[in-house]
Amino acid sequence: MIRSMTAFAAHEANAGRFALGWELRSVNHRYLDISIRLPEQFRSLEPEIRTLIGNRLKRGKVECSLFCRVLDGEEPGIRINHSLVRNVLAAAGEIETIMPARSAFSALDILRWPGVQLDADINWSPLKVQVLKSLEAALIILSGVREREGAQLAAMIRERCRGMREQVKRARESMPDILRTVRTKLEKRITELVKEPDYDRFEQEIVYLMQKMDVDEELDRLGTHIDEVESVIDQNGAVGRRLDFLMQEMNREANTLGSKSADTRTTRVSVELKVLIEQMREQVQNIE
Repeated sequence: MIRSMTAFAAHEANAGRFALGWELRSVNHRYLDISIRLPEQFRSLEPEIRTLIGNRLKRGKVECSLFCRVLDGEEPGIRINHSLVRNVLAAAGEIETIMPARSAFSALDILRWPGVQLDADINWSPLKVQVLKSLEAALIILSGVREREGAQLAAMIRERCRGMREQVKRARESMPDILRTVRTKLEKRITELVKEPDYDRFEQEIVYLMQKMDVDEELDRLGTHIDEVESVIDQNGAVGRRLDFLMQEMNREANTLGSKSADTRTTRVSVELKVLIEQMREQVQNIE
């Protein structure tokens, strides 16, 4: 089953006096590109977080944000580094003796100084376990969204493949009549221009022209590519790049069909094929 690269998921969990929340956003990208935003206390978890995401997702630009807040009524008190405060005040007093004019500062200014506020006496280890569990739950939600959107993409691609098969069938059925029409027009034109045509030479030229106009190989290859697309979208794993390659190959055959066209019927088929291929290509860009 194919999966879309575009999805959003969120998961929240309570862990003691804390509430944890993950938000995951993914969009299409050539490779797996992971961007992680974590509170300072959980920076050490980044390698494990990347591993968990990499085990679930193979392609896409993924933005992950972790929120951690204290539950109502559970706010821990502020701890002060008294030694650092005394050092800051002593340094400030020394600087004031040098300054031409004293500058007042408040206790809040000291409180903002890096390192003055100590982390609350909290055991973060059990909380880190909950963070990873919550991430796994969020990834399950994200994968489910990607699979549901992938199913919609697969249905659209199958519909376009049916449309392409109809166009290939139309071109194949019309080719004998097109070749007869071209032959008749050329024969009529030559008899109008030449009183005694060289019919042996005419037959040779007709054979050469028919060979140039023959599109059986292109139609056969288009049919093979359509079969492959329908087979790939039923597979598991990351198949987006293979589908993108098949879009390029089908577009090449449709262009060749148009360049060999000597009739409006095959020209229309070529145009319709390219429209259907382009519609698929736009959606394939979102497939993992």
